[in-house]
Amino acid sequence: MIGDVHGCAEALDQLLERLPAQDRLIFCGDAINRGPSIAASMERIWGLVESGRAVWLRGNHEQDLITALRTESWFSSRKLAGCDTYRQLGDRHCRQWLERLQHLPMAYWGDGWVATHAGFNPLTWQPDLQVRLDFWQHYDGRFGEVVIGHTPGPHVRRLRHIVMVDTGACYGGELSAYCPETKAVETVPGLQPHLAQPLPGFRSEPPQPALSSR
Repeated sequence: MIGDVHGCAEALDQLLERLPAQDRLIFCGDAINRGPSIAASMERIWGLVESGRAVWLRGNHEQDLITALRTESWFSSRKLAGCDTYRQLGDRHCRQWLERLQHLPMAYWGDGWVATHAGFNPLTWQPDLQVRLDFWQHYDGRFGEVVIGHTPGPHVRRLRHIVMVDTGACYGGELSAYCPETKAVETVPGLQPHLAQPLPGFRSEPPQPALSSR
């Protein structure tokens, strides 16, 4: 499972070079926006999807773009005007991507695990783009390990049966991959601080992965 790429194509290429070629890749959403090379990131990931090697899950950033492109309103126009992906790709190119993006799955199940962008609705057990941390603190693992992106942190971390793989590549952190079978973690540097505005306090603690590295 690969955390939020957010347009960091260089980091993505470096990470892919370090992963075994036979590994199946699950991108946990939010591949778009924020970073400097959004189009390159999208093309790279989609090429892996078409080859059968990868699954690209829908994150809230993909959903926001889909909604804005499909809705003709003043609010949608304002939303697109502030969208990094829309500014970098342009209207025509974004609309060419719409058909692909709106068919991105919300979740992907494996043997003893499920990957999604930000969690599930605990009342319906349907994939949801809203994290419910209070619920996860009491989740007993009966549906398997849940791997999510969405919430950046300084390292891949575990909250009981939840593994959070967004390590803030676009904020000067790292881009990370996690293997649910071996619990191994692989990381590469994300954007340098002069290219991205780090989140306040993002580096307040040193990287101390709670999970093993390759």
